[in-house]
Amino acid sequence: MSVQSEELGNTGTLIYPSRIRLPYTWHVGKVGSRFYQEIKDNCKIWGIKCPKCAWVFVPPRETCPRCYCDMREWVELSDTGTLLTYTVTRYAVPGIQPLEPPFALGIIKLDGASTGLVHLLGEIDLNDISVGLRVKAVFREVREGNYLDIKYFKPIRA
Repeated sequence: MSVQSEELGNTGTLIYPSRIRLPYTWHVGKVGSRFYQEIKDNCKIWGIKCPKCAWVFVPPRETCPRCYCDMREWVELSDTGTLLTYTVTRYAVPGIQPLEPPFALGIIKLDGASTGLVHLLGEIDLNDISVGLRVKAVFREVREGNYLDIKYFKPIRA
């Protein structure tokens, strides 16, 4: 592959356009492991509650980012929630995106949680998505213990 450079103005700074791929694995720890294991084994979504401010975080974490307390109280959350915001992706980034575009991602506040969960939206026309939409988790039939064991969130039909 040839790399072309271009000079940026008269500063002498060179720009080398290229692409860096960084495959990696990361350890999710005890809290993350329990979160993913519950989704995999039981199709259950769990959060964790701060003993001081009482916020329920999903995905769970060990330390409250609001008051820095250790958190140990697990809370089973509903698999339904409210769409807080969303974006529609209409361009492809090969090797990174979980779906072929166009697709939608949203932040869903699950019933019983204080924070939002970022996830895919499915079984909906992209033009029909709106803030405030009630949604429900759809779990994969074959789960592997990762974030995409929740296939997507679909609208709750009245």
